[in-house]
Amino acid sequence: MKQIPEFLKKYFWDVDFRSIDFQKDEGYVAERLLEYGDPKALSWLLKNVKRETIKKILFEERALSPKSANFWAVFFGWPHNKILCLKKSYLKMRKSHWPY
Repeated sequence: MKQIPEFLKKYFWDVDFRSIDFQKDEGYVAERLLEYGDPKALSWLLKNVKRETIKKILFEERALSPKSANFWAVFFGWPHNKILCLKKSYLKMRKSHWPY
């Protein structure tokens, strides 16, 4: 079980920090740091998390706020139309097709 550094504890206020296994929970750790991380946390993240994991979070999950998702799309140079968090929600789309 690989532990994450103690200085990242403040980002995991809602879980038992010591129980987080970085290898098993890499996506969860990455999501939390992409959304809330400061420069030191993000530096650690970019050194320890594969770019593909970050890409998967942005392209396949709605875990980030639109503001954070937009920042990371610009940072990595990825197309905004592929970022799931930036796409119109299904409920809003459905109302445009079926207004009832």
